[in-house]
Amino acid sequence: MVIKVSSRNAGEGAHGEVALARGQTVAMRMWRDEAPGSDKPLSRSPYDTVGYVVAGRAELVVEGETVLLEPGDSWLVPEGAEHTYRILESFTAIEATSPPAR
Repeated sequence: MVIKVSSRNAGEGAHGEVALARGQTVAMRMWRDEAPGSDKPLSRSPYDTVGYVVAGRAELVVEGETVLLEPGDSWLVPEGAEHTYRILESFTAIEATSPPAR
C-alpha cells in the first residue's frame, strides 16, 4: 500500500516540524523556515537522524564537533549522540529518522 502525504496539508509535530510520510521503521519530517537565533536545546535521540538542507544555513554540533550545513548538504546524527542546531539564516531541511521519532 502506498501512503502519500502532501506538505500542504501535513500535520504539525510537537516541535513545529511538518510531519511527512512514516512507516514502521522510518519517518520523515520537514523543518520549514526555521528562524535565525532559534537555537535548539542539547538533546540525545533514541534513533538515527539523517537530513538534507533545502535552503538556509545552520551549524550542527554533535558531541562537541561543529559542522556548517548549507543547501545541498546532508548529515547524520547517530542514535544517542548529544547534539544541537544553531540556525544562522532561515533554514528548511528534510530529516528521516529510524526508528521513527515520536
